[in-house]
Amino acid sequence: MKVGVPKEIKADEYRVGLTPGAVREYVAAGHQVMIETNAGAGIGATDDDYRKAGATILTSAVEVFASSEMIVKVKEPQPSEWSQLRESQILFTYLHLAPDPEQAKGLLKSGCTAIAYETVTDAHGGLPLLAPMSEVAGRLAIEAAGSALKRSAGGRGLLIGGVPGVQPARIVVIGGGVVGTHAARMAIGLGAEVTIVDRSIPRLRELDELFEGRVRTRFSTIGSVEEEVFAADVVIGAVLVPGASAPKLVRRGMLGSMRKRAVIVDVAIDQGGCFETSHPTTHADPTYEVDGVIHYCVANMPGAVPLTSSEALNNATLPFGLALANKGFSAVLENPHLRAGLNVHRGRLTYKAVAESLGLPFSPIEQAAA
Repeated sequence: MKVGVPKEIKADEYRVGLTPGAVREYVAAGHQVMIETNAGAGIGATDDDYRKAGATILTSAVEVFASSEMIVKVKEPQPSEWSQLRESQILFTYLHLAPDPEQAKGLLKSGCTAIAYETVTDAHGGLPLLAPMSEVAGRLAIEAAGSALKRSAGGRGLLIGGVPGVQPARIVVIGGGVVGTHAARMAIGLGAEVTIVDRSIPRLRELDELFEGRVRTRFSTIGSVEEEVFAADVVIGAVLVPGASAPKLVRRGMLGSMRKRAVIVDVAIDQGGCFETSHPTTHADPTYEVDGVIHYCVANMPGAVPLTSSEALNNATLPFGLALANKGFSAVLENPHLRAGLNVHRGRLTYKAVAESLGLPFSPIEQAAA
């Protein structure tokens, strides 16, 4: 198969769809890989590095899209990209369609087959292609919070870990999944006081054992969320409903009862955010203030550490990408985990949670593939 990798064009995005190491695997499997010139610059990979791995370098994204049967990316396609997609072409990338009706309409119009990293599953019921970036984002969330807490950045002027004789920051993590677990791990390592709020009692038990009592765990109710948010210096939004828009757990009316110049980090912003006052920001301009509360809502947090992120992402996506390259759409029909990743096919939405979030018709894969 002809596999194409365009350079990422979303603001402040430095990751790359395929690393040179991953290209070697595709080429070894008999596939032709075409890379847009300088696509790997963000991770320090030159065109020569890709040539040595067996790739062909093309001078523009237009050439890559026109000559490829499958496009491998990192972030969701931008308008200039989805307009170049075509029927029978496979798109393999993060999509996050639920809060993005324009992208959804663009993909539907193109007729392409779009498989979303964030909804591909594994035998354990996990999300293996979302997990590595969730790990990165969870850890970065605490770094971002530490920066935003500085008085020069508009925050409370608080050091996360405190010092002897001075209380550390109080950090509340809403959601005990991959993002929340890694955020808590980083926060504990820095000496913060950490609470994790989640709706799953079994998960709270696991977290209590994992952290050996070093975090407080609370069952999520309206009351418990309010109590924790109002007392927090930092609130990390780490709630995930696979494929669907994130639930709004912190409403604007709650901000007035929060500590002044407290910090919100909304890691769920790709799925619309779990704070009512969240809207996407960029690494170049990451924060804004609403009712005295600092919001950090960068929509591609792992893009700040592209070398780590690209390597981790490629480790996870490689077997699935090779399966698609080897068998094309048949791989989706044969592999239940790739089936779960199918969001768009031939002008139809094939992921129910996305269709419900957008208020558009849902087509089961059997109907869409007929």
